[in-house]
Amino acid sequence: MPPSDPDSDDALQDPALLRRLLRAKDRMDACSHEDWPVKRLAEVSGVSEAHFARSFKRAFGIPPHRYLLTRRIEQAVTLLRDTDLAITDIAFVTGWESLGTFGRIFRDITGHSPGAMRVQSRASIASLDCVPACVLKAAQRPDLTIAVLEKRRRDATGTVRPSSTKEVT
Repeated sequence: MPPSDPDSDDALQDPALLRRLLRAKDRMDACSHEDWPVKRLAEVSGVSEAHFARSFKRAFGIPPHRYLLTRRIEQAVTLLRDTDLAITDIAFVTGWESLGTFGRIFRDITGHSPGAMRVQSRASIASLDCVPACVLKAAQRPDLTIAVLEKRRRDATGTVRPSSTKEVT
């Protein structure tokens, strides 16, 4: 019997690998404000960096860095809506080292500045009181199926063509 390719789709059916990937994902969820380079995530998962990055993307549909961005933006939107913290404080609490970077990436992902998002989310909160928080979070989850820089490039040129001829799935 030939040895199986560790990067094949069958490898993702391995319960041990899935548990390891979920362990890293859970750590990112619990501490999204911390730095999570692939090396640290691979150590948490007990696999090599390259294997972790490929397996995570195949299992969850997005690379680990984009997943972390999604969590940080979700948390920032919640804090903007539910607290009176200053936007600067929210940036640092959610793991950003620079207010400028936070604002730029937040706008790139959500289409709104943090201040505009605060006004918008508070204006619509009364109509969402009866929606469970988990459903609300899922509905408001940022779409990061493409890289932030690619999204920014497409918005600037008004095109939806990929940056290369090969479509990344």
